Amino acid sequence: MVPRGSSRSEKGQPAENYPPFYRTIPVTHSKPPRRRRSCLGKCLCWMACLIILQIVIVGILAAIIYFAFDPKLPKYSVDSMRITEFNLSDGDSLSATFDVNITARNPNKKIGIYYEGGSRLSVWYTGTRLCQGSLPKFYQGHRNTTLLNLSLTGQSQNANNLLSSLQAQQQTGSIPLTLRVKAPVRIKLGKLKLPKWKPLIRCRLVVDSLAANNAISIKSSSCKFRFRL
Repeated sequence: MVPRGSSRSEKGQPAENYPPFYRTIPVTHSKPPRRRRSCLGKCLCWMACLIILQIVIVGILAAIIYFAFDPKLPKYSVDSMRITEFNLSDGDSLSATFDVNITARNPNKKIGIYYEGGSRLSVWYTGTRLCQGSLPKFYQGHRNTTLLNLSLTGQSQNANNLLSSLQAQQQTGSIPLTLRVKAPVRIKLGKLKLPKWKPLIRCRLVVDSLAANNAISIKSSSCKFRFRL
């Protein structure tokens, strides 16, 4: 008789008993999250919070300024224009001198405007600059109207085609011009002066003639004020 769990050898003797074989499967442990990722997430979260806080603070300051000072955009108009020189010289070079009268209005009760140096003012016809000049430095107080008498000069090369186009347009009695003004200004809120910035003023004009030493009629004029940092 052979006991259960044992076997007999060829010689008839019981074979040695061995424990049953079990296959072991290695256990894998998931790696803990890296610390670097958690630090990066915290940094991004803090940056987002700071940006949102800055936006909220700027919005609050803008609301305070708006309700305390009631800001309004300045207004500009081109009142008259006179051309003292507009002819070809030295072959195909066009020389031009414009005298322009501009009115600048500050409608604000509590806001002043400093017009700084370095301004540029120019007159254009269909993408060609005819003449240019600059604004004087001055301070415009509350609810102030300032009249500016400006002289603009310029010279255009290879102007034969330009002059032909102007003469053809003059036959219609309507010549479109664009007046561009880039003026560095500083805004004064009470006793506080804000940093300098450069608005862009663009006036679209239609005149009846560009003949020198003749009265020029401005048939239409519209000016727009645009912010530029």
